Amino acid sequence: MKAATEAGLRDPIQPWYEAIGSLGDYVTFRFGHLAPGSSEIRWVVLPHTRFDGIGGFAHMLREGGAEIGTLPQVAHPSDPSWWPFVRALPRLLGPRRRVAWGDLESGPAVAGGSLPDPVMAWRLFSEEETVALRGVAREAGVTANTFLLKHLDDSLRPELADPGASVPWMIPVNLRGKINRKRDTANHSSYIAIRIAPGQGMKDLHRDVYRRLNRGEHWAAWRGYSATQWLPMSWKRFLLKHDRAMTQWNLGLFTNLGVWDSEKAINQGDLRGAWLVMATVLRCQMVGAACITFQGRLSITIQVHPDLTTSPAVPERWMQRWVGRLTADLPVKPRCDHPIATVPE
Repeated sequence: MKAATEAGLRDPIQPWYEAIGSLGDYVTFRFGHLAPGSSEIRWVVLPHTRFDGIGGFAHMLREGGAEIGTLPQVAHPSDPSWWPFVRALPRLLGPRRRVAWGDLESGPAVAGGSLPDPVMAWRLFSEEETVALRGVAREAGVTANTFLLKHLDDSLRPELADPGASVPWMIPVNLRGKINRKRDTANHSSYIAIRIAPGQGMKDLHRDVYRRLNRGEHWAAWRGYSATQWLPMSWKRFLLKHDRAMTQWNLGLFTNLGVWDSEKAINQGDLRGAWLVMATVLRCQMVGAACITFQGRLSITIQVHPDLTTSPAVPERWMQRWVGRLTADLPVKPRCDHPIATVPE
């Protein structure tokens, strides 16, 4: 089916992020650059009102002089439809249950005014380790995304109020190739909402993700954005404040921006090296985990909303568990030993 063209319409996600921003929450995301041989991160902040993750990274590379052609396209074949949105309406009318956490270190107090930068942790794998991690996922019979998400969930679960609960996660879905907008870096992302049960097998998680994609659940959110973009700002604010803008209150968001420049053709000075990406955190999803592979090296990050904690020890502890689980079956001990990093102003 030919891709649907919505070039003449306003970005349906932009007004929702504007509403989120008007409530004092984050509407930006960050990319971190590590120059060769450096441990100092250079941060680039972009507005989510204008870009999604893939679009923001491509924009930044192009601004730095790199030639970036067609952006990554949607991998799943399901075509645009309004039926998933119609099926999701009853869940939008039902009650929400927020994720309950155990006792976490609180960290420095949050002063009045704007939110502080979220605390975060990151790791960067070598090319050899990146290849080995893909091999472990392949041997397990799952995608790299399932492999990463399952171990992430296991790493955070011990600090929930009920570690035996089914944990809700949001997974963004790139719609490029099915939806074309005037600017290829604009928001083209929808999402699926999943729940991971304690002890759920990796293959079961893999099947659940693809069952939801086969049902077209990623089109439910996109059509929801489209149907509601013209609501008055006051209505959007009301829905957000009363937890009615999403079908579930998520523990967090997990996103993977994919594989970039495996050929190592990008050699501009300000672009060479390694890249990190920080997933947006919101009060309705207070943990953000993100991955990207640039020039053969995988980076992973965890970012935490200050309403949950401002202690950098929390994401670092989760990161140590995550790396430990990911690398447990690697033939060699990983060298991805980097310190805690906080996002500077």
